[in-house]
Amino acid sequence: MLPRILPNLAFRRWDRPRRHPLNVVVSVTYRCNSRCRTCNVWQRPGVDELSLAEWERVFAGLGTAPYYLTFSGGEPFIRPDLADIVAAGYRLCRPAVITIPTNGLLPDRVLAQTQAILKATPGAQVGINLSLDGVGAQHDDIRGVPGAWERAMRTYQALRELDAPNLVLSIHTVVSRFNVADLPAIYAGLAALAPDSYITEVAEERVELGTMGAGITPSPDEYAHAAAFLIEQLRRRPVQGFARVTRAFRMQYYQLAARILREQRQVIPCYAGWSSVHIAPDGDVWTCCTRAEPVGNLREAGFDFDAVWFGERADALRRSIRAGECACPMANVSYTNMLLHPPTLLRVATSMFARS
Repeated sequence: MLPRILPNLAFRRWDRPRRHPLNVVVSVTYRCNSRCRTCNVWQRPGVDELSLAEWERVFAGLGTAPYYLTFSGGEPFIRPDLADIVAAGYRLCRPAVITIPTNGLLPDRVLAQTQAILKATPGAQVGINLSLDGVGAQHDDIRGVPGAWERAMRTYQALRELDAPNLVLSIHTVVSRFNVADLPAIYAGLAALAPDSYITEVAEERVELGTMGAGITPSPDEYAHAAAFLIEQLRRRPVQGFARVTRAFRMQYYQLAARILREQRQVIPCYAGWSSVHIAPDGDVWTCCTRAEPVGNLREAGFDFDAVWFGERADALRRSIRAGECACPMANVSYTNMLLHPPTLLRVATSMFARS
């Protein structure tokens, strides 16, 4: 990552050198078999999803710039060709890290496709993030599907039994007004499952998810309390090696998200539109899924990524972001922002060495 930092800093500041994003999220579908209280993506009208052959053209246009490649939805495993799409992304982009979130409602398909993905991506770290917003009945209630917890547990146990050196099995919790008060109990219950990693993200109103005005986000005080709890749990957990780096970044993210919610501004510069991009199921290109403002469509542009990414609409949206006209605590983009913010990197390093 280090050789990529300075060019990305320069791209945002001086518009040169123009770069392809290093953090790429592709939503392969809007379809979802959950009915979450924090997400209305399943209510979106159907779209003409990009085919496997079209996704291959997308990845070829991106080239080898992406370091992180996330395959999202909807529920990504709804697509029976997900493993083929991920394999194409790996073959053409060569990312170091691949992340796939899932609600775990399709245990057999998730297991079979994950096995195929792991086999096709030997040089990447593959993170499967199982979304659990509570324990037992609380999870079912928030996710809107009776029996969701039981099916998610079947998925988790099946993935836990895989013997794959490049698999990182994580549990992911969306902290919302529906569960923020119960976070210590939820944390204890999910930690007992012994995932490779436990991560959380604050529920936020996003255009993509159809949650604008839905009131799903915890209050700044509620989230600040939750963030302090999560940071304390991280401090208590002994880690070695690279896990110390991820822990230090996670602690910084919780503090950053709390400040953004309270101050309603970009606490550190946002690199959505420069170093991060989101590609929708129909080929629309967004700087991020919070605003979800298309700067062009790859299918309409003949899959010429440069024509869209360096076009006038993208430049206009970048000017808006640079001017601080939006602010959000979205985790995916925030981690890239922190990586490209030297003061945050210094705090991460200080945190690591202070606990060595």
